Amino acid sequence: MCNDYRLLIDIASIVEDFADLKIKIKMPEGAPNVAAREDVKITDMGPIVRSVEGERGIGELVSRRWSWPGQNGRPVYNFRSEGRTFASHRCLILADGFYEFTDPADPKQKRLDKWLFTMKDHDWFCIAGIWRADAAGEAFTMLTMDAGPDVSPYHHRQIIPLRRDQWADWLDPAVPAKDILHWLPKGSLPVTQVHGAPPAQASLL
Repeated sequence: MCNDYRLLIDIASIVEDFADLKIKIKMPEGAPNVAAREDVKITDMGPIVRSVEGERGIGELVSRRWSWPGQNGRPVYNFRSEGRTFASHRCLILADGFYEFTDPADPKQKRLDKWLFTMKDHDWFCIAGIWRADAAGEAFTMLTMDAGPDVSPYHHRQIIPLRRDQWADWLDPAVPAKDILHWLPKGSLPVTQVHGAPPAQASLL
């Protein structure tokens, strides 16, 4: 399960791509100061675009913490999508890659193998998420489902990257979640191995 992702694309390029899709981006807190990062980890701050209630085709770009505290004190950074409607507090999580970890192919290697998934034909993409506020402040989490054809060789669950024509729908709570949250076609998420991987953290399913 994803506990590490990448974002190297600058905010200006991101806003331009949203404009090409006729999605207006507001920045109520000013442009997020987002440095390019190979690894965005749990509890790090990351940029999201969240829905604006009652306004289709408009999103708010803000920077928020990845994960909120769960009842057992563990961070909730992944959240099951099955059987849920997500009638509010939807968001798009900006990324240009995400990582999965597997047992090392080399038994002499103590660290897990690390794999980078990107989006075919696009420099960056959006992951379906939700956000919430609590005593620690506002935070977001990534939605998950059973793994599709590209991810299943590496993990039995996966996060949900969205096609560009789905972004406006995800920001509109009137569009049923079940109509949006699906696997991408096989071959949509090219994968490459990243060497020198640290041990992965346990994931909340």
